[in-house]
Amino acid sequence: MKNITTLFTAICITLISFAQDDVYPTQPYNGKLYITNGTVHVGNGQVIENATIEVNNGKIIQVGQNIAIDQNHSKLIDAKGKQVYPGLILAETNLGLQEIANGVRGSNDYQELGDLNPNIRSIVAYNTDSKIIGTLRANGILLASVTPQGGSISGSSSVVQTDAWNWEDAAYKVDGAIHLNMPSFINIPNRFAMYFGLPQDPSDPVKQALEKVDQLKSFFRQANAYLEEPTHQQTNLKFEAVRGLFDKKQKLFVHANQVKQMLVAIDFVKEFGFDVVIVGGSESFLIADLLKQNHIAVILEQMHELPATVDDDFDQPYKTPSQLQKAGVLFAINDSHEESRFRNLMFEAGTAAAYGLTKEEALEAITLNAAKVLGIDDRTGSIEVGKDANIIISEGDILDMRSSIISNAIIQGREVSLQNKQTQLYERYMHKYGLK
Repeated sequence: MKNITTLFTAICITLISFAQDDVYPTQPYNGKLYITNGTVHVGNGQVIENATIEVNNGKIIQVGQNIAIDQNHSKLIDAKGKQVYPGLILAETNLGLQEIANGVRGSNDYQELGDLNPNIRSIVAYNTDSKIIGTLRANGILLASVTPQGGSISGSSSVVQTDAWNWEDAAYKVDGAIHLNMPSFINIPNRFAMYFGLPQDPSDPVKQALEKVDQLKSFFRQANAYLEEPTHQQTNLKFEAVRGLFDKKQKLFVHANQVKQMLVAIDFVKEFGFDVVIVGGSESFLIADLLKQNHIAVILEQMHELPATVDDDFDQPYKTPSQLQKAGVLFAINDSHEESRFRNLMFEAGTAAAYGLTKEEALEAITLNAAKVLGIDDRTGSIEVGKDANIIISEGDILDMRSSIISNAIIQGREVSLQNKQTQLYERYMHKYGLK
């Protein structure tokens, strides 16, 4: 048995070694870069035809028409006939924390034991060698918020850029949000019990949810009392981890879809003064005005799914973005589907563009709006002077599945590789069968 186990392990290691790709992070580019002749979608609703973008040492210094090009010591990208966009942003994901969904346990590092874990930091577990990162980069996703899961308070999320050797290099904004999973106020049917005709859970979901909410409020009240004391004999890591919520350096991301859950989130705003963002928000259209009044942003995660309830319109998930837009709610669109591994982000925005949003509003929902929600809009999210040059160039409309073909991707002024495991497999078998 021992010999068989050893042989199996050796085979696995051999297969993994052959499966490694040879795509390396790009070295920093110190100098001028020009992107010319393209149609620039700024990300704030503005579109500039036949435009030039001038980048110097990773920062955008000019955007517009008739910009003189310094031919000396500069790099030039001709985007004639192409569309130029800000790099896309995944506002919430387990990228780099989970490699094989519902599969190999050893590839998962997204969840900690325990219920209240605000001191857990997702950034230190972020795996820059994940094969998924390359496929996202090739689809124009240049930034992602890496989020822990599990428990009532999961920990802190950080924003990473998708071309790095290690998590320190990848870090774009560290520990910007604490994630809270709001308890459900409805009984979720047990499908196993239904199938075999067994009785369902008789407990009162509302009572249980309210008890959990009281526990969460008690935690934050204790944390507030602890933080108001100038000195402590012992450091409480859990309380220290939420200090940023009270001084507004962090946001509280509340994972909630039901109206009752979101109403409790509003209560957190009123009692503690937190900056709250709703993650999920499938029923957010029902209380859009209330969310606007309380300055609560939403990260929508139910775009390509069935309606939340049987009473909703069949196309409600597609219409929700335009309803939030009309109410003046800040929102971002996010692809949370593990099956697609998040690479359909722009197509979900494209669906919203077919159901009430303009194309530039849909683009904003996956660029500038996402940057605002994550607190990085001073650095990225749009192609504006002073911001990082996080830019993608597409053969056609990036929101359209047929013409969304990324030809160039630039992160902080570095033109990064679009190769990934999938493109390498494509090249391998095209060569094998003499098709190239």
